Amino acid sequence: MRTKSLLGISLLLMFVAASSAYAARGETACTMKYNLKGWSAFYKTASGSGTIRCDNGQRANVRLSAKGGGLTAGKTDIRDGQGSFSKVSSINELFGSYGSASAGAAAGKAASATALTKGHVHLALSGTGKGVELGLALGRFTITRK
Repeated sequence: MRTKSLLGISLLLMFVAASSAYAARGETACTMKYNLKGWSAFYKTASGSGTIRCDNGQRANVRLSAKGGGLTAGKTDIRDGQGSFSKVSSINELFGSYGSASAGAAAGKAASATALTKGHVHLALSGTGKGVELGLALGRFTITRK
């Protein structure tokens, strides 16, 4: 019985030590809720707004901007989109421009998913909305504080 208690206490202490090491690194997980509206005709542009929330309590209202070019034509309106960032040490690492590539075809109600990168920070966006779009686009997705 005493051995099981010691084993349990040892495991608990290891978990606490691992949690402390994780917290000492200062990494935080952040998500974003957003709305985005745009159009394309060889040149693709979209703008919107959102809110980033991190599990360490940091929060920011943001402006979103997407610009690029390619073989595209259409119009899109994403409401209640979701974004998930890779772990970072501070919310400040999330602001700036991300490289993006997308391909899509939609008419009426549509769903989208996009993976973006900015150095070591990755952002996965998903959302549903309405619009008509066809094509392939490369460009930049920018997040700034409001």
